[in-house]
Amino acid sequence: MNIRKIFCMLLSMLMLFCSMGIVASALSDKDITAPSAVLMDADSGKLLYSKNPHEVRPCASITKVMTLVLVMEAIDSGKIKLTDMVTASEHASSMGGSDIWLEPGEKMTVDDMVKATVVASANDAAVALAEYICGSEDDFVAKMNEKAKQLGMKETVFKNCNGLDEDGHVTSAYDVALMSKELIKHRKIFQYSGIWMDSLRGGKTQIVNTNKLLKSYSGITGLKTGTTSKAGSCITATAERDGLSLIAVVLGSASGKQRFKDAASLLDFGFANYTMYMPKTPDEAFTEIPVTGGMAKSVKTTAYISDRFLIGKGKDKDIQYTVQLPESIDAPVKKGNTVGTIIYKNGSEQVGKYPIMADDNVEEIRLWDIFALLIKATAA
Repeated sequence: MNIRKIFCMLLSMLMLFCSMGIVASALSDKDITAPSAVLMDADSGKLLYSKNPHEVRPCASITKVMTLVLVMEAIDSGKIKLTDMVTASEHASSMGGSDIWLEPGEKMTVDDMVKATVVASANDAAVALAEYICGSEDDFVAKMNEKAKQLGMKETVFKNCNGLDEDGHVTSAYDVALMSKELIKHRKIFQYSGIWMDSLRGGKTQIVNTNKLLKSYSGITGLKTGTTSKAGSCITATAERDGLSLIAVVLGSASGKQRFKDAASLLDFGFANYTMYMPKTPDEAFTEIPVTGGMAKSVKTTAYISDRFLIGKGKDKDIQYTVQLPESIDAPVKKGNTVGTIIYKNGSEQVGKYPIMADDNVEEIRLWDIFALLIKATAA
């Protein structure tokens, strides 16, 4: 094989690796053309990249992420069911922009309304769901703002439930990531956000997902796009690979094509540079601790680590742990009580914390127990 062929082969491999994000070891603000963007680890909420993350901006139909948070909560709590029939009001039917052309009085199941909201970004369906849950869109929006405060979304004010441009209806890329993180706790949402094409009204109405990454990005699971004249082109995109779940938020892109490119670049960077680490439970966590004032002199301990935590790729050798256990504990002790802690650190950063538990019960010694022991000793 000559030098030219070897060079071409290496160049092809490099281009392949770049397309897979393998060499995306750094990401600058110049690489992301949108004015505001974040990349968040969906499990820990840690920001892996940010560009003007707290800049207050409109977000168009990304608003529907919070609408869907409240809808999923209502479903999970049993307040509403997927089979419930929702009747479109005059108000819901009057929405412009992206919709499914609901007629006043038209009925559709909650399941189909959710599908329309997620896949087709239907403004009318979002309002119909809001009214069904709270009686009016205004009351539903009040709950959206209440939930935003609970999630720590400090830059967000909702004025409607669908994201149509309205003065004072704003959020930030960081806040969008927070509410996206909350929504995907409801794993059922992926049954909708992963749909590419479907239909409503018995096949009469065809819907196509507005999230084009579903057709082009490996591991994509959702989540929501949005476009208005004030907000520009926006997206919050979720993806999973090898147990790593990421949220990429892009606000204010100049075009739909550019928002998808920026979101893919963010996700590429995350998957190329981070991984989920499964720590081994230290042997020191399995020991015995002296018990003061107990029917037994000591209690055995146990620990079980079932979840993983985020680290930089290739940083597993930098992970250090400490086992924290008291010299003794007071009775009574119940099996499963936390008696110590395992802390994992990457340098000075704490990346994992897990409990060490009592592996048995130790009752507190009582006066009667002392007398019983004395009587038994005397009898012997």
